Amino acid sequence: MSAQKKVAFYTLGCKLNFSETSTIARNFQSEGFNRVEFDEKADIYVINTCSVTDNADKRFKTIVRSALKQNENAFLIAIGCYAQLKPEELAAVDGVDMVLGATEKFKVTDYINDLSKNEMGEVHSCEIEEADFYVGSYSVGDRTRAFLKVQDGCDYKCTYCTIPLARGISRSDTLENVLKNAKEISEKGIKEIVLTGVNIGDYGKGEFGNKKHEHTFFELVQALDKVKGIHRLRISSIEPNLLTNKTINFVAQSNSFVPHFHIPLQSGSNKLLKKMKRRYLRETYDNRVETIKKVMPNACIGVDVIIGFPGETDELFLETYNYLNELDISYLHVFTYSERPNTEAVEMAEIVPQKVRNKRSKMLRGLSVKKRRAFYESQLGNKLTVLFENENKEGFIHGFTENYVKVKTPWNPALVNTLQHIKLTEIDEDGIVRFNWIDVPTYA
Repeated sequence: MSAQKKVAFYTLGCKLNFSETSTIARNFQSEGFNRVEFDEKADIYVINTCSVTDNADKRFKTIVRSALKQNENAFLIAIGCYAQLKPEELAAVDGVDMVLGATEKFKVTDYINDLSKNEMGEVHSCEIEEADFYVGSYSVGDRTRAFLKVQDGCDYKCTYCTIPLARGISRSDTLENVLKNAKEISEKGIKEIVLTGVNIGDYGKGEFGNKKHEHTFFELVQALDKVKGIHRLRISSIEPNLLTNKTINFVAQSNSFVPHFHIPLQSGSNKLLKKMKRRYLRETYDNRVETIKKVMPNACIGVDVIIGFPGETDELFLETYNYLNELDISYLHVFTYSERPNTEAVEMAEIVPQKVRNKRSKMLRGLSVKKRRAFYESQLGNKLTVLFENENKEGFIHGFTENYVKVKTPWNPALVNTLQHIKLTEIDEDGIVRFNWIDVPTYA
């Protein structure tokens, strides 16, 4: 059946989803399917969903309509977190033919016996307790960097979060397999690997199907740093209580790990952190930022923050705002709290009105612009290395330095996926940094 059949993919959400989509796509290709872009006509469209925010949920129907415009007879498959949490809801969306849960998504081709359209989506979804085994994934071909999945699931019980319900318990890839995948990625000529997972600092739990830690995240970092051929390793989002000072100090003198950390905070109020059931207080966060800046003064630090959580008064919001304003960080990812079924928070009183949530979100997004600008200004005059992306944006090629400063220069396809030595010179009207070449560009 697969001969000459075309399949296209759309990914919502996090880096982890991108790594899994890429792996699932390679499985299709190994069985003879031809992968095409999502805006092209395909026989099968696979949509990898997210359910972290209401916005991701709402986008699903729009994406389904977009696929059907390309081919009204196409077979549509929904996978991912939203598909696990609300399979029947997705199956009822007009045009959806199949919904696969947390474990079934990795065997998607096993479920495709017939590409005839269904009146109602067919659901194959496990109980989340059955999602207790690990499937390794990594993304290649889509970007100049690869997302390498090292861990899945979460044992934390944050009161606002559905991820444990969508992905199951914390479990890890074996260290041997992570290193094998990292070598495979580097051999494909990809210059940067981003470590990803649901709670990557918990790496090692469930590595061989048990609850014990066979290895720690620090041991993973040490082992990856020794893999030959990797130019850059970047740690994606990691909990502050799991980012140890030992790991920070190792990154500071590492061969491959770059000075960039993304550390969720969620609130600058200890009262709200306790209400969220986060596993740290503000003082721990202070310590991590201070340690990073002490050993890596030019490090970039990104922060996740949730606004509008139940019980967030004006005073508690200002406590968060003022805390972040004073903190030596580089940018914010601002999430507006949205009620999620089957969470503790959805039952909490002191609901923050939506208009107030929107106003606070706008304030923090403005603070993020200010923080990023200040960080970029602090880097002007520095000599850094940039990895260029593969997209032509209005005649310019963009790239990121090791400490995540975004730069641009006139489009030159020969620069794609190359590392170049530059000196940062000025920030343009779009808030992107221009530079001078230190060395004559090399195209390899």
